[in-house]
Amino acid sequence: MNYELFIAKRLITSKKYKSSISAPIMKIGVIAIALSIVVMLISIATSTGLQEKIREKVSGFNGHIQIVKYDFNNSMVSVKPISIKQDFYPNFSQVAGVKKIQVFAQKAAIIKTENTFEGIILKGVGADYDWSFFKDYIVSGELPNYTDKRSDEILISKNMADRLLLKSGDQVAIWFVRDDLNKAPQVRKLTISGVYNSGFPEFDNSYVIGDIKHIQRLNKWKPDEVGGFEVIIDDFDALDLVSQEVHRSIPSSLNSYSIKNKFPLIFEWISLFDSNTYAIIFIMILVAGFNMITALLVLILERTQMIGIIKSLGSTNWQIRKIFLYQATYLVFRGLIWGNLIGLSLLFAQKYFGIITLDPETYYVDKAPVYISLGYILFLNLGVLVLSYAMLLVPSYFITKISPIRAIKFE
Repeated sequence: MNYELFIAKRLITSKKYKSSISAPIMKIGVIAIALSIVVMLISIATSTGLQEKIREKVSGFNGHIQIVKYDFNNSMVSVKPISIKQDFYPNFSQVAGVKKIQVFAQKAAIIKTENTFEGIILKGVGADYDWSFFKDYIVSGELPNYTDKRSDEILISKNMADRLLLKSGDQVAIWFVRDDLNKAPQVRKLTISGVYNSGFPEFDNSYVIGDIKHIQRLNKWKPDEVGGFEVIIDDFDALDLVSQEVHRSIPSSLNSYSIKNKFPLIFEWISLFDSNTYAIIFIMILVAGFNMITALLVLILERTQMIGIIKSLGSTNWQIRKIFLYQATYLVFRGLIWGNLIGLSLLFAQKYFGIITLDPETYYVDKAPVYISLGYILFLNLGVLVLSYAMLLVPSYFITKISPIRAIKFE
């Protein structure tokens, strides 16, 4: 029989223990562990969730990697066309981790209504376009349907629709400036099939999604010429590696860059979340650990006479240390259980009800997103348990300094 565990259980369940001087200290220790777990869970879930959401939105508008004509022009619009007759299209089988490749082209334009006008970027896409991103953000109407025939349907943002007083089903005039400024602008009358709201103002205020055939015709391109290709990958964490492989696999006349290279400020900003999260976790573990150290020292001090008696009966220092470590571990487990219960309840409430809102102008989302994964929850709990136990070994060492004769006389 594990007599150290037996004694620890008797001490924990005894009525005298529950009404002892150390009882409030033990409760404070449990509360400290619980609060630390709550703060760490919320910190990891919200920072990771925000990173995931921003990555999803940036890649939803741009793909993960873009392949364009090699050119020193850094404009957002398509200038030089690329033939779709490439070895990597329509299946980029040369590089592992590529999920899909799709064509696109962009052209600057102006939407003009009776009362106002708005500068836009018309992003032309084809029948191979992946609409899964926009599916989640449609607020009215429906997604356009592009086939082999040219379609006049477009998708605009809610921000743009509100400013221009437009809605799904309306027909709008879009003006395209020619390269020769002496010639009159070209006008296309297109129909709004749907309105989306991604909550990312940087893109919502600019992008209109339309049929790539309009841009091909306006630019006098051939039917097999496009502005570029968007590469969608399976795992964002492998973006840098896949981006390098894609760059090596395309002809020298083409250039490729990832969304990290295209929007460096956004990704540098969200990378700071990791540093903040690590700092919070470190501080919370220290707070919880020091509270448990204090609690264990109070337990040892309160049971000094008992330590002396057990020592006089032949128990070793390590056996007595184990008794108190079992007690402290029990308190840590209680703190972990309550912390996880409260923390996960708050996270699920935020996930399904969106209680906490954010300013989309600053955070690119209107509600604080949360990312809940069994993996990081287990890792966090195991880490707290192991580190707390390691920190508790230090105060338990004081038991070796207690003399049995003096301890029995201790009042």
